[in-house]
Amino acid sequence: MRLGAHLSTAGGLHTSFARGEELGCTVIQIFLSSPRQWRGRDLSEEDVAKFRAAWRASGCEACFAHDIYLTRLGSRDRTIRRKSRAALVQELHACALLGLDGLVVHPAGDPGAQPSKVLDRVARSLDAVLEETEDETRILLETTAGQGSDVGHRFEQLGRIVERTRRSDRLGVCLDTCHVFAAGYELSTDEGYDETVEAFDREVGLERLQVLHLNDSRRPLGSRVDRHTHIGEGLIGEAAFGRILQDSRLSDLPKLIETPKEGDMDHVNLERLRRLATAA
Repeated sequence: MRLGAHLSTAGGLHTSFARGEELGCTVIQIFLSSPRQWRGRDLSEEDVAKFRAAWRASGCEACFAHDIYLTRLGSRDRTIRRKSRAALVQELHACALLGLDGLVVHPAGDPGAQPSKVLDRVARSLDAVLEETEDETRILLETTAGQGSDVGHRFEQLGRIVERTRRSDRLGVCLDTCHVFAAGYELSTDEGYDETVEAFDREVGLERLQVLHLNDSRRPLGSRVDRHTHIGEGLIGEAAFGRILQDSRLSDLPKLIETPKEGDMDHVNLERLRRLATAA
């Protein structure tokens, strides 16, 4: 099973693989730089060589990066939009140097703006970024919880972004279970789960789904509040994760936890998921 976690890079990007090995991860996700700063990390040849060597020596099949939190590709503020595009270009260049499998990006939002116009600005920004990073890493648009002004919490919104970009071949989607549940998509019942998967396939296409973030939710269905918690300890519940892990349509997808970093809980959450994947 392609299962892993978002991991720390303290001590250097290459150290994430050793942490993944300790947890039995076959896929990992990392930040390439501080997620709360515009300026990314300048990678040296030594940084890249260490990273690639550590990856080759590990049991990791795939590695993804998560974009910084500041990115606002759909902002009306031209300065913010320009800085967001520049930061994303830098992140994609770094991903290409390291050979990563994808860069997860939040569509984000723009307070007070019409969602349709935000979505169109996101698409235009993506076009500009993709033109500047030809043949580099794929961007994976992450489903959001719809908190505040964020767009991307409805599958049709993600579909609109993809439809309006000229290089949709470079776009995929990352589905976060906590986010879609908070956005109003039921996962905790058989019927609700099937309806959610069908809605995604109809509005975006399952062929565009590239990675799953498996997180339980502290907040109820439709709350539009993004609060991750440990697998089986939230309002989505263990049974839903069992459905996901045993769904043949999703079996080959990388699956990553972004649950709270509390004690040994990464190990506990991954073991819960492994058990659910094989439960009768």
